[in-house]
Amino acid sequence: MLLLIWAPKAWHRLSPLKPPALLWTPGGEARHVRYRLLSRQGPGERGRQTQPQGPGFRTRLLITGLFGAGLGGAWLAARAEKERRRQQQRTEALRQAAVGQGDFSLLDHRGQARCKADFRGQWVLMYFGFTHCPDICPDELEKLVQVVQELEAEPGLPPVQPVFITVDPERDTVAAMARYVQDFHPRLLGLTGSAEQVAQVSRSYRVYYSAGPKDEDQDYVVDHSVAIYLLSPDGLFTDYYGRARSAQQIADSVRRHMAAFRSVLH
Repeated sequence: MLLLIWAPKAWHRLSPLKPPALLWTPGGEARHVRYRLLSRQGPGERGRQTQPQGPGFRTRLLITGLFGAGLGGAWLAARAEKERRRQQQRTEALRQAAVGQGDFSLLDHRGQARCKADFRGQWVLMYFGFTHCPDICPDELEKLVQVVQELEAEPGLPPVQPVFITVDPERDTVAAMARYVQDFHPRLLGLTGSAEQVAQVSRSYRVYYSAGPKDEDQDYVVDHSVAIYLLSPDGLFTDYYGRARSAQQIADSVRRHMAAFRSVLH
């Protein structure tokens, strides 16, 4: 009797369900719940339960990783080779420019005579400027010193000799150069000479300089080209760096030149 009263009201709610949900027994209720739980599982979830990852998947993953590493290594090798060829081409072009050819004769800041052959066997970073320069020369010499110090800190790299050549021989005497270079680096070598000697070495490295008019105190500024020159242990002009190049960029370039260097004199 209770079933007859309940059935008309419940029939409307149960009619959309599939037949297993209509069973009105304890077992049917259990089957009904089980049916709804299974119906909520998607194909992917049932597949993960029945198909666990096996050795085949790990093997494929390992092969994929090795293949990717091989491609990365090949790309790095090709990039390094391209950079090496580019560096060789640049070096050859700079040599053909005939910069730094011939010898020179100057005095260092200790009064000792110096010529180009004295630096044979050393890497040299060379800068042309003058001691009365208000800002550019001190900045460039500081940058040059930073490069030398960074390379000095790396075991196995050959030492680099820093050199400062004046383009103002009238005021930059041996004593003036000695006072000036001591503020930068203990191995910075200051070179000066007569007006003719300075003109000769400046022409050799294609350095432009021109003294401006003197003021009432007889002071003047020298306009000159700004570049740091790199000489190889063969004494050959190898590269140059303008103001836009940072100390880090110059140090990286010097490292590459050192790695690629092969003497042409032996």
